[in-house]
Amino acid sequence: MMERKPSCTESPSLGSEKEPLTCRARSECKKDGQLLRNCKPSLRLSEELNKVHPSPGERAESDHTSNKYLAVQSPDAPCNGTRNGIDDGSAPTLTVIPSCRAEVQHLQTDLVERETWSKKIDFLLSVIGYAVDLGNVWRFPYICYQNGGGAFLIPYVIMAVFGGIPLFYMELALGQYHRNGCISVWRKICPLFKGIGYAICIIALYVASYYNTIMAWALYYLIFSFRSELPWTSCHNEWNTENCTNYFQNSSVIWINSSISPAEEFYTFSSSSSRLVLQIHKSKGLQELGGVSWQLCLCLLLIFTIVYFSIWKGVKTSGKVVWVTATFPYIVLTLLLIRGATLPGAWRGVIFYLQPNWEKLLTTEVWVDAAAQIFFSLGPGFGVLLAFASYNKFHNDCYQDAMVTSTVNCMTSFMSGFVIFTVLGYMAEMRNLEVSEVAKDTGPSLLFITYAEAIANMPASTFFAIIFFLMLITLGLDSTFAGLEGVITAVLDEFPHVWGKRRELFVFLLISVCFLGALSTLTFGGAYMVKLFEEYATGPAVLTVVFLEAIAVSWFYGMNRFCRDIKEMLGFTPGWFWRICWVAICPLFLLFIICSFLSSPPELRLFNYKYPNWSVVLGYCIGTSSFICVPIYMVYRLSSTPGSLKERFIKSITPETGTEIPLGAIHMNAV
Repeated sequence: MMERKPSCTESPSLGSEKEPLTCRARSECKKDGQLLRNCKPSLRLSEELNKVHPSPGERAESDHTSNKYLAVQSPDAPCNGTRNGIDDGSAPTLTVIPSCRAEVQHLQTDLVERETWSKKIDFLLSVIGYAVDLGNVWRFPYICYQNGGGAFLIPYVIMAVFGGIPLFYMELALGQYHRNGCISVWRKICPLFKGIGYAICIIALYVASYYNTIMAWALYYLIFSFRSELPWTSCHNEWNTENCTNYFQNSSVIWINSSISPAEEFYTFSSSSSRLVLQIHKSKGLQELGGVSWQLCLCLLLIFTIVYFSIWKGVKTSGKVVWVTATFPYIVLTLLLIRGATLPGAWRGVIFYLQPNWEKLLTTEVWVDAAAQIFFSLGPGFGVLLAFASYNKFHNDCYQDAMVTSTVNCMTSFMSGFVIFTVLGYMAEMRNLEVSEVAKDTGPSLLFITYAEAIANMPASTFFAIIFFLMLITLGLDSTFAGLEGVITAVLDEFPHVWGKRRELFVFLLISVCFLGALSTLTFGGAYMVKLFEEYATGPAVLTVVFLEAIAVSWFYGMNRFCRDIKEMLGFTPGWFWRICWVAICPLFLLFIICSFLSSPPELRLFNYKYPNWSVVLGYCIGTSSFICVPIYMVYRLSSTPGSLKERFIKSITPETGTEIPLGAIHMNAV
């Protein structure tokens, strides 16, 4: 396809004599840190490689034009690439002249190779670890049985094929082609929407402020699991109340409405004495959260310490850590599935999980839940896929990656349902209740109360408790690595001269901000804040952000241009299915979820606490605080751009810079 001859000559700087220079390698074509003029490797390009997309803002009449070498023009030409007002069509030469010195320095920076994944498997494990999180373990099984059991798989698969996977593929392709984070990538797509990048970063900070608290709870449980008898097994502890009912150890005990299991008392609260985990009885609600739990504070500090030393050096470090954090949950899920299948009553849970209720498919709520579940499970819109894909090699098959990781994610959710419901069937058998009564809890309560209690009463309970809570921690760590890497990549790409060589310091400051932001979730009423953040800080904001992202790419950047980008990377053009999904189906898919959420906002309730009406207003304010970046930046962009309103708008939707296309060792610019 392309051959490179190892010779090049140097043209002198201004005012110097011509001195020929022979070099054998690209690195030798420099002198005193300056780019050398006429350092043009001879290239023989095939017709296919010589066709790339036109430069943004300077589109030729034809669909394809020849590449130009990434360079500054010769002294008798201005920096715009023309000589005496005429583009001679030849490859420009490099020189250092006063009027272009700033551009030379910028190009020297751009020529530095971007960090890439050590191995392809590092990228795949990182993406799978990000997509497969705690929500796969507790949210999917609960939503599945609540919305028709096996019948729910029909809308789930439909929403995945026509909504989730196309959006997943789109973000991987954008990140890999443009090789930028979620802020600076918009300079190459549609500058008017750059506020999307800032909104994504704020959303990621909100997620880091509550998501890691759940891992702190899991770590606290893990510490207490290293005992011969798990503390949430019996009712003989100092924190237990008279309502504590241990039906596992005494078959004659009758479970009544006022009964509280030892696991629930360990996790939550009662009217007297101190509890070990949430201590939620010390808080009166959102209006009075209470003090900070120092035990949980130390646990969260340890979690963030692990996170820092896993991501501080970049993807080459985190890519090694995910070999453990991304694979360990599958080992544990397999062990728990085998153990759960052998428990008495497990079949009751499986039947309840999969028994189809076809009438549910006629209700709108089922389709809304399916769309929301697949969207939040795959996770487009958080800047993570853009960041991870930006460290791929240019010709990496991101289409195959999207198919593999999406399939693994969906299958993991389905498998987690069996893991959870075999145990719930066992719980129902022991309590002599219906599975629906045992499975009424959702969210973290399903893991820290129901599942923890079942594990505590299995043979070898200590072993299964240790590996279960280790699994929860590793599931959470993967997603935290990914979420913070999305912010780090975005900031370092947008401000390379400030933070480019200070990554370790920036990561430390970012982790510190996240820790301070999480203090409200570490209070005695912190569980109320976790629920509020989970429902409002991410849901509507990230949905709106991805909706605008899909519109910007499909309608402003242009579907033809985006498909040409993919062809340059992969060698083939996306088919009509993908084009239709990106242009119409995906935006409608997102708009459907947004409208459903706004028309019926979730009712906030946790345990016996019903959130006050003003908490809904607070929730919308938190969500709006991130999304507001988008219109604010649009106003700033239009007001700071010179020209008439029409000229400002056209310039604001026109990409500012082209994307360098690395062909072998040569960086090409599409112009």
